[in-house]
Amino acid sequence: MLQHLLETGLRQTMQRLVRPVLHPAVPVGFQRTYTRQAYRSSIPPRGSRFVPTSLGGLAATRTEYNADTRGLVLYLHGGGFIIGSSTTHRGLTGHLAKASGCSVLTPDYRLAPEHPFPAALDDAEAAYRALLDEGTDPRAIAIAGDSAGGGLTVALAMRLREQDLPLPSSLTVFSPWVDLTQQQLYAPECEPVLQARWTAKAARLYSNGEPLTNPLISPIYGDLSGLPPLLIQAGSEEILLSDAERLAAVAKQADVPTTLEIYNSLWHVFQIHSGQLDRATDAVAGAGAHIRRHLAS
Repeated sequence: MLQHLLETGLRQTMQRLVRPVLHPAVPVGFQRTYTRQAYRSSIPPRGSRFVPTSLGGLAATRTEYNADTRGLVLYLHGGGFIIGSSTTHRGLTGHLAKASGCSVLTPDYRLAPEHPFPAALDDAEAAYRALLDEGTDPRAIAIAGDSAGGGLTVALAMRLREQDLPLPSSLTVFSPWVDLTQQQLYAPECEPVLQARWTAKAARLYSNGEPLTNPLISPIYGDLSGLPPLLIQAGSEEILLSDAERLAAVAKQADVPTTLEIYNSLWHVFQIHSGQLDRATDAVAGAGAHIRRHLAS
């Protein structure tokens, strides 16, 4: 009963306080400031450590929960390519560090409109290459991300494959945004977070005139063959549900080991409520297990 009431309260909070700000008429600068404050409600587990660092020439945050870590997660944060940072996602990366037993490295990749495509992808690649240059075994690296960062996770893996670079051990994506054309958005009865008008504007700002069907912008249109094992999680109350389902279908057709998990009555990147909402905590625990399972022993 308490969890049901908490779900209801969180849904109403997102719908009343977050969704109205994610509107195309609201300036991007204000959205960045507002979401920095809103994400304070996403609380990392007690004992998490956040260390400012650099990675591939980018400012980054290293998140650790245990002193004895067994691998690395390169985490690409969401925010429509226009908002968000390693700081806003500390709650989620803290819980992912706890669940996976890994250090989680979150680079502050450049954002649109100041830095449109391919800036975010270039930065993600630079961060991954930096890990390899440091001598990190790619089998000890996982890549994960949410929303736009989920799409960026898949695009990065495709680019690494095309460049014949060693691939990470696994991919994990929460509510991935993988089709910026928005041609097949889902229409749930309730969407507490996203507005299609806002995501459409974010897509225009990020693509900056590049065709939205470019597979490195919208990975759903790309060749996913040869990619590492993929875990996809999404909520049933989000317009990107079809993105998750279609990504799973395309990945399976390409013989990528793929797991799709849909959480009924939950919303876009509900995992940010891990530690509060039991189902969000369970989802992140499942993501951690997926990461651990595929890391080199």
